[in-house]
Amino acid sequence: MNDGPLLVLTAPSDQNIPLLPELRQRATIVVGDSARDLTQAAIDAEIILNWSGSLVLLREVFLMSRRVRWIHSRSAGLEQSLFPELIASEVVLTNGSGVFSPSLGEFALAAILYFAKDFRRMIRNQMAGVWEPFDVTMVSGQTLGIVGFGSIGRAVAARTRALEMHVLGYSRRVSQQAKEDSLIDQVYGSEQRLEMLSRCDYIVVTVPLTEQTRGLIADAEFAVMKKNAVLINVGRGPTIDEPAMIKALSENKIRGAALDVFDQEPLPQNHPFYSLENVLLSPHCADHTPNWLDNAMRFFLVQLERFKHGETLLNIVDKTLGY
Repeated sequence: MNDGPLLVLTAPSDQNIPLLPELRQRATIVVGDSARDLTQAAIDAEIILNWSGSLVLLREVFLMSRRVRWIHSRSAGLEQSLFPELIASEVVLTNGSGVFSPSLGEFALAAILYFAKDFRRMIRNQMAGVWEPFDVTMVSGQTLGIVGFGSIGRAVAARTRALEMHVLGYSRRVSQQAKEDSLIDQVYGSEQRLEMLSRCDYIVVTVPLTEQTRGLIADAEFAVMKKNAVLINVGRGPTIDEPAMIKALSENKIRGAALDVFDQEPLPQNHPFYSLENVLLSPHCADHTPNWLDNAMRFFLVQLERFKHGETLLNIVDKTLGY
């Protein structure tokens, strides 16, 4: 590694960059949210940290940074990090996969219990001063399907196994490691997606957004789901066909949905999701624990030390696959 600057893509006034003093001890950093801010520093930069920069900004800075060898995305999602020139290059791209998985696993667990115990009804009755006993559902023995068995999927599986749920996994490419994973009872490949979904009482979607996963859950998938199925999305909004989901929820073809991600964020006013009784909304903050940004920076600092010592980086992205 040379002594060139480390470029941090975010606003210079950004107050949400933790551990900056520690980062400055390890590298000369230049912070900016426009290509103009970073033009001079880009000449010698080998590292770009995309903390909160747009895809357009990252591409502009990348094209100026002729010596860049490594780009790190704070986020696990790569919609703001992948573009043709980077994919075609030899530059290493890493992401924050795994950093936020525990909290997302807990959100999925909370959503399962929310519907099983009908917390919405409890709260509504409490606020209205109504005493109305009703039956609740046990989740023990019910079937959970995880669409995308990566870091988040495993975090979900670990927590739901403690509730004695049957856990199924779906992955486009079924590895031997996935088949032997003790957290899941059975893993399904791309040709078996509908079969798996038809068996599930709860479905958690964790896949990243790629051309292959866009609209992965659509009319055909909703058609095979159980009437009591609950869909939980902690991956990316467009992986589920939103009009198809609204239709399924409005017509009670499935029991409900818990959503942390959406096609458009913030969710527009008067969106149907706001008024649907069988939807639980989280404004894309299911992983916003008090230390979530600290954890993201700590992971980057670990990566930075590995880079400096010529060690293999963690979370290297297959840029052609998009994850």
